[in-house]
Amino acid sequence: MILAIGINDGLRGVPVATVERNIMTMVERAKSRGIAVLLCAMEAPPIGGLNYTIEFHRAFTRVADRHGVALVPFFLLRIVGNPDLNLGDRFHPNAAGHRVIADTLWPYLRPMLLSPATGGAL
Repeated sequence: MILAIGINDGLRGVPVATVERNIMTMVERAKSRGIAVLLCAMEAPPIGGLNYTIEFHRAFTRVADRHGVALVPFFLLRIVGNPDLNLGDRFHPNAAGHRVIADTLWPYLRPMLLSPATGGAL
């Protein structure tokens, strides 16, 4: 399972403890069903203050460390602010942006798919 969640929470300033608890619950539920998880870190813009932004960032690392799941660093880094990779709303990736996302995730996803623990699906 690719879990890429939290950007809207970061934009709205949802408490980090709530965001972390929600992500933790999703990871725990997936793992309890034998589902491998690839967690994609999100970042919060500094609109909630520097401390919020830092703690938001750390929440993903804490979840990944606690549950031993692979963590992709902020995969939208090359897309944010790039008009060639976003729709007209300037927030959502277009087809080229989705290609960048796929290329960014693949080095993390491929080993998971080849792992005997996941059945070596490739």
